Amino acid sequence: MSPGPETLSAEAWDRRVRDFCGAAAGDRYAFYSSVAGGITTDPVRMAVPADDHLVHRGDGVFESFKCVDGAIYNLDAHLDRLERSAGRIGLAMPFDREALTRIIIATLRAGGRRDALVRLLVSRGTGTMSADPHRCRRPELYVLAYRLGPSSAGDPARGVRVGISAVPVKHPFFATVKTCNYLPNVLMKKEAGDRGLHFVVGMDARGMLTEGPTENLAAVTADGELRVPPPDRILEGTTARRMLELAGRLVEAGELNTAGYAEISRRDAETARELLIVGTTPDILPVVEFEGRAIGGGVPGPLSVRLRELLERDIRENAGRRTPVWEQGIVS
Repeated sequence: MSPGPETLSAEAWDRRVRDFCGAAAGDRYAFYSSVAGGITTDPVRMAVPADDHLVHRGDGVFESFKCVDGAIYNLDAHLDRLERSAGRIGLAMPFDREALTRIIIATLRAGGRRDALVRLLVSRGTGTMSADPHRCRRPELYVLAYRLGPSSAGDPARGVRVGISAVPVKHPFFATVKTCNYLPNVLMKKEAGDRGLHFVVGMDARGMLTEGPTENLAAVTADGELRVPPPDRILEGTTARRMLELAGRLVEAGELNTAGYAEISRRDAETARELLIVGTTPDILPVVEFEGRAIGGGVPGPLSVRLRELLERDIRENAGRRTPVWEQGIVS
């Protein structure tokens, strides 16, 4: 019988992990850990303890947001949702809002990039391999700044193909909380890839469409109504909510009749003037095919273009939605 793996020295361990990470390590810029009480820019050190409830129970909440041209977009909306999610599962926040913002900014600065994605995770903490959360020492915080590149989710100029997922939808309690237990979401993403689609969306027992693995669905009906499924049964998307607010300008201009939260049935999607996929990373993408049926003649519609333009301008120019990270004049 083989003697099994060897026990490594700290130096050998780090060397092997570094070799394993390879070139992909360059996509991870900086990492804050409350366990260490600081920030590292060494990808080998960007790790969560194996006994953290986040790792072996999925017990935690998270947010993803982006820094664009030196400022974080829509940070307050993301932190509001993070705090709501933590409260729903009885998880105490390890830092108040002011301290949390300072940590996020410091991590981005350490990463040295004006454009980056940020993944923020709050865990129940370390100290036990059991399911009992009372045995965890304290809540922990992890913040990772990593590469913001062109979205691999689809090309807004060409549109995306979407289907209905076979993965059962989450119970509303779990769907409305952004926890780290994302197995259904992962399976939806896998299903989309297996079927050669860009996205799949859920459908509940009532025949109403819900959400994608990490995105919201929106529809422009034949009557000119912009609809996003109500957030009482799905996760309220920060980008989708902001899109609805910006769409008010199109309502005022007569380009839309209404914009708000409303159910979207399968039939509504199949007969929609336009369908949209909305999220933090892809922004707004037009759907050109739904369950094999062409939407809008199979080409991106004008409202998807207008809404995307409004959102992109908001991301780059709305000082009220931008939290500065880099002082003016600093070039990374």
